[in-house]
Amino acid sequence: MDMLSMDRFSAEEINLMCIYDTTSRQGLLSDLRAGLADVYDPEMREVFESTIPKLERLSDEKFSEIGFYAADDYFEEGSDIAD
Repeated sequence: MDMLSMDRFSAEEINLMCIYDTTSRQGLLSDLRAGLADVYDPEMREVFESTIPKLERLSDEKFSEIGFYAADDYFEEGSDIAD
């Protein structure tokens, strides 16, 4: 898998990020890490665990270019959103 593919966010990942404060990448990472401690559903944990490293690799500049909105309304299941 190339780096571009690794840094794409799925609709589920975008939706997860949308329920947290997205004003800063570091703040969002902090919120996701804290929230992960209370997630027991294996599928939901997988979404957290795939989102966090993608955000860690993302620059603050690229993060600021992401338009945060509920992805389900705009993308079909299985599609990805580039960073």
